[in-house]
Amino acid sequence: MRRFRHLAHTACIAIAAAAGLTTGGAAAIAADSAVILQYHRFGEDRYPSTSVTIEQFEAHIGHLEGGGYAVLPLPEILDALRAGRPLPERAVAITVDDATRSTFVEAWPRLEAAGFPFTVFVSTDPVDEGHAGIMSWDELRQLAAAGVTIGNHGAAHGYMWRNDDATNRADLERARQRLGEELGIDPTIFAYPYGEWDGALRALVAEQGFSAAFGQHSGVVGAHSDWLNLPRFALNQNYGDMDRLRLITDTVPLGARDITPVDQIMAENPPTVGFTIEPPLENPATLACYASGGVAATLEHGEKGRVEVRFDRPFPPGRARLNCTAPAEGGRWHWFGLQLVAP
Repeated sequence: MRRFRHLAHTACIAIAAAAGLTTGGAAAIAADSAVILQYHRFGEDRYPSTSVTIEQFEAHIGHLEGGGYAVLPLPEILDALRAGRPLPERAVAITVDDATRSTFVEAWPRLEAAGFPFTVFVSTDPVDEGHAGIMSWDELRQLAAAGVTIGNHGAAHGYMWRNDDATNRADLERARQRLGEELGIDPTIFAYPYGEWDGALRALVAEQGFSAAFGQHSGVVGAHSDWLNLPRFALNQNYGDMDRLRLITDTVPLGARDITPVDQIMAENPPTVGFTIEPPLENPATLACYASGGVAATLEHGEKGRVEVRFDRPFPPGRARLNCTAPAEGGRWHWFGLQLVAP
């Protein structure tokens, strides 16, 4: 019964959004965007950087159930944004990477009880090799049969941008073949392992016919998002407290366009980052950007909403993050995130 109640509630919110009404007493400023949450593991305390505790996860579900959110299937959100159809205010999708077995044992029963759809991005080699802590094909078949969306996460789950084109092509083809053989599906959504890509990998993902590809940088998906580098808010033990969840689930897009650099792998360190905010902020001084790795970011505002970000030092090797926020209506926040990689 909870599942049917959730679906009915979602339908009502969708109708209200389509009619231009509001829900939860807030202005319908998020009808053209959605927040996508990213998980990996559940209750696996050995991996705090990729796992949430069961207590955290249950609190997350409770927040989504009681906070006026519309938790929708990821493909439904993407289809609506592509077609320009309005989404319910506070639309949210739940994604899980790597097909960990705790997803099957811990997350699925709780999400099913709440009536929440979700997506699992599967790397096929670990499943084939029977890695400990990874779901089996039989378990994945159970998820797929229950309506869980399955996405492609490549075969080997390696740092694909470091490979040559032939290796990556074979990886994507192997994953596609195994998903077809075992589950009878050919997903059109892809998640980059570790969220990392370069221009060659991005071009290959497009060539392979994927309609959307996801990174691991923070931000809100909107109608004008980069469809081959879509953001998700990652959650783990350190970044899974309720204050952060309330913050991110109420975010709206910043409207960043013409983002530079166009390649995620740094050609120079520190990089030269820039973007244009459309429409421009009424008060550009409210924009603040924060970089990872102890690097300080300063902003230079140009004409027509152009922002240039400068850094005071190089980033340490590995993944680097930049998050830019500005206040939005109703006590919410505009949010734009960028992930870069320092080789």
